[in-house]
Amino acid sequence: MAMKVFFASDHAGFALKNALAEHVRTLGYDIEDLGAFALDPDDDYPDVMTPLAERVAKEHARGIIIGGSGQGEAMCANRVKGVRAAVFYGPMRVTAALDIEGGRSEDGYDAIRLPRRHNDANVLSIGARFVSGEQAIKAVQIFLDTPFSESPRHARRIAKF
Repeated sequence: MAMKVFFASDHAGFALKNALAEHVRTLGYDIEDLGAFALDPDDDYPDVMTPLAERVAKEHARGIIIGGSGQGEAMCANRVKGVRAAVFYGPMRVTAALDIEGGRSEDGYDAIRLPRRHNDANVLSIGARFVSGEQAIKAVQIFLDTPFSESPRHARRIAKF
């Protein structure tokens, strides 16, 4: 059975959401689009982010949410018990020494790998105004492919959320 992946966006992330959802579908994932279903510059992101977060938590699935910055969307999703949303603005260089399971990467996507490995992030919030389509595709692929480390210290911390 394929992993379930929910998608949601506001107007700022609408086009990127549609493209990403179709891409993820072609990879064999079971996707469900929870809206927005039309481009409406007056929509309010909590109207689609909260239902996505509730479904992710209830179904132990993953979610991809897209907005202008990704911040408000993540804040909304993180209010739902069981959701751990991480924000992605685009690749960034790690300036300090970083020791993570599997080694340090140099591609700038550790802002996705670390929340998956250490926090078992189940929602990826993408800032559509900060990333290219290619960067978003790579970010989603890393988010879907990176496992939780299963480390007892990380599991212990997550249990305290």
